[in-house]
Amino acid sequence: MDWVKIIHILCVMGWMTSIFAVPRAFIYWKRAAAEGAPTQIGELTFRLYRFSSGLGIIAALTGLWLAWSVWSFAPWTHLKITLVLLLALHYVWTGRILARARRGEFRESDRFLRIFNEVSVIGVIAILWVVVVKPF
Repeated sequence: MDWVKIIHILCVMGWMTSIFAVPRAFIYWKRAAAEGAPTQIGELTFRLYRFSSGLGIIAALTGLWLAWSVWSFAPWTHLKITLVLLLALHYVWTGRILARARRGEFRESDRFLRIFNEVSVIGVIAILWVVVVKPF
């Protein structure tokens, strides 16, 4: 049981790295592309996103296992799962932006990308609050 929790926490940490870093990397990637400067930012951003997607899947599976076997799907776990699903949708949206950026299309403004990045932070804070407080 403890190993599942450890794996869950490690995978969540890895997934969060991408959730926080990729939208911020878009800003630097977009600026470099506008200047015509050669950069590896795009490739590194893509690799980080791709690697962390596997971690996100493992985090979700271990989280569901913990919700079922440890907490018997207590009411607060339903809220956590809902918030994680919203964060996963944010991650998928990030992937769509990444796919366009790989084609050289940068539609989003720097300001949008900064706000987009902060939305994920607020989501993670909400998830942590639910896990720690277990409000119901």
